[in-house]
Amino acid sequence: MNFLAHLWLAGPDEGMRLGAVAGDFVKGALPGALPADIAAGVSLHRAIDAFADTHPAFQRSRERVVGPHRRFAGVMVDMFYDHFLAAQWARWHPQEPLAGFAARQYALLAAHRHRLPPRAAPVLARMAAHDWLSSYREVDTIVYALDRIAGRLRRPEAFLGCGEALRGDYAGFAADAAHFLADARRFAERR
Repeated sequence: MNFLAHLWLAGPDEGMRLGAVAGDFVKGALPGALPADIAAGVSLHRAIDAFADTHPAFQRSRERVVGPHRRFAGVMVDMFYDHFLAAQWARWHPQEPLAGFAARQYALLAAHRHRLPPRAAPVLARMAAHDWLSSYREVDTIVYALDRIAGRLRRPEAFLGCGEALRGDYAGFAADAAHFLADARRFAERR
């Protein structure tokens, strides 16, 4: 659910950005009915996820998560890195303020919602209505978002409160995110 990072890494191509978001809603083999440009974006989304899973900084961040939340470390770190990307947006995307970038993404997703998986529609509508992309700057938003994810689980108590790990080792996660985001940008640009 790290929408901001995937949209940023997808680059300027609209189809790639649509696919970057669709990647969270398309499971298994890519459906043949998926438009080629969106399929390419889904493929990039999956490649970035695989890259993250093996990246030393991402692994280090997962290891920072201890206790009962450890099994959710991958989801947590995805969200934490969206926070650091948003909080330091001018460092990573100096050509445009975060609010402008977010507004363009919401407009793109709304204009092309008919090209995206149907189950994406309600999530993307909430994303735009509540400006998730810009709000990721705030730690409280990340904590809240992770608690909302917990509410959708069969056993939410195992996940509740996991966002507090970000506050517990903020500097460590920030350093890991900086290393990862720099490498992920180079990785995405080469694809």
